[in-house]
Amino acid sequence: MVNSDIVTRRQVFSARELCVTAVMTALVFLATFVPRIPIPLGYAHLGDAVIFLLALLLGRREALIAACLGSALSDVMGGFFPWVVPTLFIKFWMAEIVWHLAGRTHAGLARTATAFLLSSLWMAAAYTAFGALLYASVAAGLASAPGLLMEGLVNTAAALLVLPALRRLRRD
Repeated sequence: MVNSDIVTRRQVFSARELCVTAVMTALVFLATFVPRIPIPLGYAHLGDAVIFLLALLLGRREALIAACLGSALSDVMGGFFPWVVPTLFIKFWMAEIVWHLAGRTHAGLARTATAFLLSSLWMAAAYTAFGALLYASVAAGLASAPGLLMEGLVNTAAALLVLPALRRLRRD
């Protein structure tokens, strides 16, 4: 074999990236699964605050994977099997919204809060729509909207409270 025939490939993930992504996936799972507060058609949690923070503080790819897998695993372990695929889709776009609006730069408070709130609105609208589809009832889907909107506000506030401390830790 001639050397020119050998193709070198870059690793998809470094060992560090793989470990960080795995730990952050577990963190999203725990924040989603442990403090489950029942709402119509599902449960509220603090996992979205973790997703917001990961989208700001981690690389895009690691944040997207952790958001999707950690949240979907919570649905699997909680017995919410019909919600696994919608959750993968919804959480991907939640992290993507935050990353695009505030994660690529050191965004100020207003831009960061706007990114979190828009991501939360997307989550509430998407889960409401999927609830209407899964239960074949717009009324059933709409029943979850108030709880989802409140969850979004709580997660936004939690992430905004923790973010300055995490940014300081990251700098040190």
